[in-house]
Amino acid sequence: MRKIDIFDTTLRDGEQSAGINLNTGEKLEIARQLDKLGVTIIEAGFPASSPGDFEAVQRIANTVQNTIVTGLSRTTQGDIDAAWEALRDAAQPHIHIFLATSPIHMRDKLMKTPDEVVELAVNAVKYAKKKFPLVQWSAEDAFRSDRDYLVRIINEVIEAGADVINVPDTVGYASPAEYGALFKFLKENVKGVEKVKLSAHCHNDLGMATANTIAAIENGADQIEGTINGIGERAGNVAIEEVAVALHIRKDIYGFETGINLKEIKRTSQLVSQLTGVIIQPNKAVVGKNAFAHESGIHQDGMLKNPETYEIITPELIGENPIPLALGKHSGRHAFKARAISMGFELSDEKLNAAFRDFKKLADRKKEITEEDLLVLFTDQQTHDTETPVYKLDEVKVQYIEANVPTATIEITAPNGESVRKSSTGAGAVEAIFNTLEELVQGEVHILDYRVSSVGKGRDALGEAVINLSYDGHDSIGRDVAQDVLEASAKAYLNAINRQIINGKVREIETMR
Repeated sequence: MRKIDIFDTTLRDGEQSAGINLNTGEKLEIARQLDKLGVTIIEAGFPASSPGDFEAVQRIANTVQNTIVTGLSRTTQGDIDAAWEALRDAAQPHIHIFLATSPIHMRDKLMKTPDEVVELAVNAVKYAKKKFPLVQWSAEDAFRSDRDYLVRIINEVIEAGADVINVPDTVGYASPAEYGALFKFLKENVKGVEKVKLSAHCHNDLGMATANTIAAIENGADQIEGTINGIGERAGNVAIEEVAVALHIRKDIYGFETGINLKEIKRTSQLVSQLTGVIIQPNKAVVGKNAFAHESGIHQDGMLKNPETYEIITPELIGENPIPLALGKHSGRHAFKARAISMGFELSDEKLNAAFRDFKKLADRKKEITEEDLLVLFTDQQTHDTETPVYKLDEVKVQYIEANVPTATIEITAPNGESVRKSSTGAGAVEAIFNTLEELVQGEVHILDYRVSSVGKGRDALGEAVINLSYDGHDSIGRDVAQDVLEASAKAYLNAINRQIINGKVREIETMR
């Protein structure tokens, strides 16, 4: 079976989704899980874009051993140098250079002639090849590019030393037949195409990303690029889990394999959803919570007689295995540590102790500690930034005092270590909390999005709050959990504020340099 390389861009293209803002610890945790999932390449970020991206790419490159790590770069020497500094100590340094090739992009965005674009691409690949053993070049908006011009520029960058040629459907415009035909055309017309791998990168604006990606594979693509849960700009990228499972389930007609550890799909999906704050739609293929639910009486009858009547994918295939409850309020530290290790977490003694304290508090209030609860506890500690939070929530309570109007009273620890307490009202309990917090953090705050969902099942389930806000003109996303959803909401609000303040300090340091 032909091996298809999986290029995961969750941490780069996926993070460009509106409202997503991952810190370095969270990116590192996702990268470790992608390594377990078995992707071939992790695009860890855009090193030249910010100090935070540079640090994340560098730390991931120095941590991940089984998966190639790459960074995005424009066709400038400064970008390429930044990528090299971030990736030079990686096991296999890899760079991904992009440049637009469609008429509309060259004319209206780059304001370059076709000849100038060829020259830029060739010079960038030649320069990168002096440093990097692996160079990928992307023709941004390739599908809407002139085919003969696309052949010309690809010929030139192959001669300049490119190892992989990416042919993206950047705006999700292609149909499967058209996109497959483009790869067939390039296979037949590009000189030296046998020396390189062709890569497919599909966006989902018309809902055809998975079909387009498989069409590309059928017509010669040796690498596909996508994200976990299909996150990404606009309508997102192709969902890697959908392609991997489709190729596995229908290997009778496709005959391709990806090397993906399918049993790690569910955990990877949950982790990305939790850390990005992007909820997985219930009817999402492969990983949605309804993917294995059967409500119709006819379906239930068939499932009882033979699951294969309606289930072409088993929950076990993607790691959705039932796990017996093994931890409760009387469980000890050793059992807790063993469960953390069995779930794939690597926690220092300090972080394990912190997680264990949170576990004991939760076990005193909750009858059953579920796997989802543990996932939240362990992930929060593993991704916790070493920097002390700027604001810490000490107490939140809501009372209905006069005319049934809610009043929130909140006490926090301020940056200087002093306790500050304020009260404010609102049309509802959540608005009262947000109004009070805005007074406490001393800045202009606008709520852009807010939601609460349960972690696990039952009336005593944890509530997870995710909030997207603007603080002094900068967007930030925060999340936190608690059994009391009002407490979770307040903690998520401060989490978003703290992230933005820390990011602001990084920006100030970079400006001073």
